[in-house]
Amino acid sequence: MFVNEPMLDVLLRGVILTALAMSWVVLLVRINGLRSFSKMTNFDFVMTIAVGSMLAGASQSTSWTAFAQTFVAMAMLFVVQYSTARLRSASPTFSRVVQNVPVVLMRDGQILEEALAETRVAKGDLIAKLREANVLDFSEVRAVVLETTGDISVLHGQKSVDELLQGTRRVDR
Repeated sequence: MFVNEPMLDVLLRGVILTALAMSWVVLLVRINGLRSFSKMTNFDFVMTIAVGSMLAGASQSTSWTAFAQTFVAMAMLFVVQYSTARLRSASPTFSRVVQNVPVVLMRDGQILEEALAETRVAKGDLIAKLREANVLDFSEVRAVVLETTGDISVLHGQKSVDELLQGTRRVDR
C-alpha cells in the first residue's frame, strides 16, 4: 500500500492506518456526541464492540478499498445509532421493541428468587453486588435492579422514591 519493502510496508500500514482510523472515530464521536460509547442500552454496547472491531480491521487493511469500506461502515454504525436513539425518544413502541426492560431482583430486603431464575443471575452474583455497594444488611436494600445494559444497580438506605423504579419489571407480581 505504501512501499514495496514488505516489513516497512507492514510497519507503515500499522502506524498510518491506525492513526487515520482513530482520528475518524474521534471525529464521528464528536459529531454524534458523548452518547456514542455510553452503555445506556444494549444497542450502545453492541455499537462499542462493533466500532472496536472495525477499528482493528481498518488498521490491518491491505488495500485502500477495504480501508474506505471500513470507514463507511463505521460512519453508518454512528448513523444507525443516532437514528435509533431518536426513534426511541419519539416512539415508545419502537423503544419497547429494541430495548429490554430493567428487572427488579430484590425489593425491600427480600431477594426475588423468580427474578433471579428468569434473568439467570446467580444469588452469589447478587450478593457480590450488594457487597460492592457497601450494603451491611438486607434490610437496608430498597431495590436491586438488573439494568438493560446488564449492570446491577443497588438502591439502599432508609427510603427511596418510587420514581427510581419507574419502567422496571417485577417478576414476582
